[in-house]
Amino acid sequence: MNKEEIIKMKISRVEKEIKDTPYDKSSEHHHGVLKAKLSKLKEELEGPSNKGGGGGVGYAIKHSGDASVVLVGLPSVGKSTLLNAVTNAESKVGNYDFTTLGVVPGMMEYKGIRMQILDLPGIIEGAASGKGFGRKVLSVIRASNLVVLMTDIQRASWLTKVKQEMENAGVRLNKKPPRIHVHKTGKGAIQIIDPFNSLDKEMMVEVAQELGLGNAVIQLSEKINTIDQFIDALSKSRTYIPLVEVVTKVDMARKGDLRKIEDGVVKMCAGKGIGIDEFKEKVWQGLALVRVYLKKERNGEADKKEPLIMKKGQSLDAVLKRVSGGMRDDVNRACIWGKGARFPGQEVSFSFPVFDEMEVWFGR
Repeated sequence: MNKEEIIKMKISRVEKEIKDTPYDKSSEHHHGVLKAKLSKLKEELEGPSNKGGGGGVGYAIKHSGDASVVLVGLPSVGKSTLLNAVTNAESKVGNYDFTTLGVVPGMMEYKGIRMQILDLPGIIEGAASGKGFGRKVLSVIRASNLVVLMTDIQRASWLTKVKQEMENAGVRLNKKPPRIHVHKTGKGAIQIIDPFNSLDKEMMVEVAQELGLGNAVIQLSEKINTIDQFIDALSKSRTYIPLVEVVTKVDMARKGDLRKIEDGVVKMCAGKGIGIDEFKEKVWQGLALVRVYLKKERNGEADKKEPLIMKKGQSLDAVLKRVSGGMRDDVNRACIWGKGARFPGQEVSFSFPVFDEMEVWFGR
């Protein structure tokens, strides 16, 4: 029995113990430690490959554009049709270095943003444990900026199943990392600073030890409600990715089928153009990108042909670093225009957050 088989056997045992142990107040502590042990075993099984492309497991992909988006779905749900509908022919040939067959690329442009769309091989139940192309597909998902889960109207329940598979594999969709900070120390064992009285401190200490922490100060900056959130914050293999869900072939829906689809899910028939515009907008919103236009002269026109693509929440200081590493020392003023400015030409600090279609002038 090789090392991987031994780890899988241990995982099965821990999963069975979790399933067989009734959960109540008296077993909460034990459940938490078991979940920490399970998380550590899964990280050991994945090894260095869990962030995409490492260890010879993932597809070797050359990323391009401002962001990468992966299409994940069952066979024959219309991924290729969608790819053809939202990308141009030129972007699909000759410009990409894919060393493994099965990943089909395209480039979608929307609101000045170039998004690389990757059509991945189908993912099946059990992908988190390596069935089919599971781990290869998951490696690309982890390295992407947004994942699109696609199924058709006849198999709409697949969305729930595959989201659970992603959860089992440590991929957190449409979630934010818990605001928990770990500061490793040379001594002092494990100290928990939790002003919110979230969970039992003794349980958190034991979970932290199970995950390999020795001496550390663990500070919670928000209330957490489950031990799973605590484990997520301490685990190295968690990946947080925005999600767009799509149900295709809605033109074939029977009476009442569409009412069963959750709000926020894009209803699509790409071949007939249904849902394409909504899909592009959902992807744009999920990526949380903004366009920043630079002005060379304070009273001149901004360059709107080549915007800087930034993430929401970034500051003007980050814009300066993108423009030129040494520019920060040459300017001491920033003036902005656009919907986020109180008035045209408002002077702001370099810590001011960017907003979409911001126009900015830097000077002295």
